[in-house]
Amino acid sequence: MNRTITTLLVAIMMLPLPAWADGEHTHGPYAGFEAREIKSLSQEDLDELRRGGGWGLALSAELSGRPGPAHLLELRDELGLSDAQVTSISTIRYAMRADAIAAGERFIAAEAALSAAFADPDLAADDLRALVDAAAATRADLRFVHLSRHLSTPQLLTADQIERYAVLRGYSDDRCAEVPDGHDATLWRRHNGCD
Repeated sequence: MNRTITTLLVAIMMLPLPAWADGEHTHGPYAGFEAREIKSLSQEDLDELRRGGGWGLALSAELSGRPGPAHLLELRDELGLSDAQVTSISTIRYAMRADAIAAGERFIAAEAALSAAFADPDLAADDLRALVDAAAATRADLRFVHLSRHLSTPQLLTADQIERYAVLRGYSDDRCAEVPDGHDATLWRRHNGCD
């Protein structure tokens, strides 16, 4: 019997160790997220929301030719914005930022409540539904703040400024950069307003 036990112990010791036993740890894609206070938001997300940043919420407008006020102000010199345009766009930007900060704080609070709810082992599906709906509503409000300001900028700009904005942001090619084969360079540049 002792010989059998000894043989089994030797056989077990010959087996490869699992990764966790030999000091090698495998990590899932969410490793480290469990330490977050709000599980669904990184520190970078929180910082962006608290400063009123766009958080990618206005891409529908931005990529459809409706420039955002923050980026317009960043590119004011390259776009040749007038003082009146800068003043109007700045007014939109400051109002958007204030509204976005307030809406961002409401969204953060809703996500925090959702994270905290999972600490309760008796969390009911109805309560969960209410928390998810509240978080979704605050995110929708935040997204509206950003998207709605993109509705206000096109009428303040010329068509050339909007086109130049798209080029500067990398959304379209600069029609003046290269003259297509078969076209007279001088006529092409004049016709496309390149000179």
